[in-house]
Amino acid sequence: MASRDRLIDASGQPTYGRFDEPVADINYTDFDLRTPMGEPVHPKKRHSRFNQFQFVAINAEPLFIGLSIVRLRYVSHAFIYLYDHEKGTWAEHTFTNLLQRGLRFGQSPNQDTVSFIRGKNKLTFRASSRPGVRQVRVSLADGTRIRASIDESSHYAPLALCTRTGFSGWTYTQKANARVCHGQVHWAGEKYELEKLRALASVDWSGGYMRRETSWNWASISTHLPDNRKLGLNIASGVNETGFSENTLWVDGVPTALPLAHFQFDRDQENHGWSITSLDEKIRLHFDPVTRYGHKTDAIIMASNFKQILGRYHGEIDLPHETIRLDNVWGLIEDHYAKW
Repeated sequence: MASRDRLIDASGQPTYGRFDEPVADINYTDFDLRTPMGEPVHPKKRHSRFNQFQFVAINAEPLFIGLSIVRLRYVSHAFIYLYDHEKGTWAEHTFTNLLQRGLRFGQSPNQDTVSFIRGKNKLTFRASSRPGVRQVRVSLADGTRIRASIDESSHYAPLALCTRTGFSGWTYTQKANARVCHGQVHWAGEKYELEKLRALASVDWSGGYMRRETSWNWASISTHLPDNRKLGLNIASGVNETGFSENTLWVDGVPTALPLAHFQFDRDQENHGWSITSLDEKIRLHFDPVTRYGHKTDAIIMASNFKQILGRYHGEIDLPHETIRLDNVWGLIEDHYAKW
């Protein structure tokens, strides 16, 4: 499908499917949102019911970083974690503000600034389509500093997808993995030079009128293959799969669509391995957990049980012209329930 400047058309409806290029403007305020009974939703409620988040992961072995900014109906939220698997050091920070205090979040995934401030803690993502770079800036009260730039210019072919969600909603997601990342990280008395560590980053920008109560599993990898090609992997189940799928593998920036996949795991045995397989058996992956970030919230109007697990992948993925083999590769896996 060809690229689009705006997601919502003149009749107030989104265009569904996978796009050849990112959508420039996720103009959700133009959407004709209706109740399940067909009644129009007031414009103010149309704004408040739209959920958005942006997540960035940086794999700079031995360092791994995950950080996110989230806009929900009742709160805005941010988190960051850092892990050095050689030193065994770990840090995590979680911040929450009521409503959209301290939050900036626009509707242009590749030409916008997303930021979150709470006290002396600030996280910022700044995207520019020309020259094609996404800057990551972090300044925390404990002295942690990140100044990173993610290349989105050369061989940039992100997944861009819009699917129906629930009875009257929709979700747009844009993801790109294994993007070259340069910059510096200052943490726990150490200085990490991302270019020297051959850092690769993944970016997830998602927004939509999501199900009031939802859950999903998600897998993400950004790594170098033994022959030095850059490999990115994105697999999800339970979300963004109404008629289309977000499952994608990138090799040196070239995307290949993957089939639907099943996540097998035991929530009561958090240290046990996971498997990810497809019905046609072209995806055969095993994941061993190492460490995790998570949080739980159980309130009357909202709830969340979120686990993002860092660990190592093994297995194979069959492509039309080759089989990709993964051996002890660092990546993420996620188990998420939300009522929002």
